[in-house]
Amino acid sequence: METVAIKGTKRAGTGKKSAKADRNSGTIPCVIYGGKENVHFTGTMGEIKQLIYTPAFKVAEINVDGSTHKCILKDIQWHPVTDDIRHIDFLELVDGKSFKVELPVRLDGVAPGIREGGKLVYKLRKVKVKTTPESLVNELVLDISSMNLGDSVRVRDIEAIEGMELMSSPALPVASVITPRALKSAAAAEDGEGAEVAEGEEAAAEGGEEKKEG
Repeated sequence: METVAIKGTKRAGTGKKSAKADRNSGTIPCVIYGGKENVHFTGTMGEIKQLIYTPAFKVAEINVDGSTHKCILKDIQWHPVTDDIRHIDFLELVDGKSFKVELPVRLDGVAPGIREGGKLVYKLRKVKVKTTPESLVNELVLDISSMNLGDSVRVRDIEAIEGMELMSSPALPVASVITPRALKSAAAAEDGEGAEVAEGEEAAAEGGEEKKEG
């Protein structure tokens, strides 16, 4: 499991006034919940951005005054105008206690439909799951080695992981191999030429029969 180490400083107080003072000092007000008690602390963007600005899923190991908490990023409050981060919620992972989280999906293998000129299109990059810390993984894997042109793989096709339940709808498509417009045009042109040849042969055959009758 990929982790990011974050060093936090316990907040002296809570509330709007205290949070504003923290932000003015260049730090981000944060809270850890889900454990024995809530932990209010501040962190720096330099460390926290490794969790936010990445498509990868990572676990945070947050050290606050010598106490380490294993957490996942749960919620971010953004400023509506500046897009600055105003507050972050972390969920503490407790052994044996289930929680819900969205995990990225990695496509594995080479689809035959791509070799035929098809284009692979992602339709769902993350899937919601219910799991425990013991069964948590960085990503889910979906095999695409049997996908032909026009095929789709769905949530129900994701490789099962013991102790984990997929919460997203099983019928949701995750990826498809589509036929590009150029390939469709080429196929249509070939069909058209084939039809013209067939019509020509048929006309020639009819002409021959008429001559015999005459």
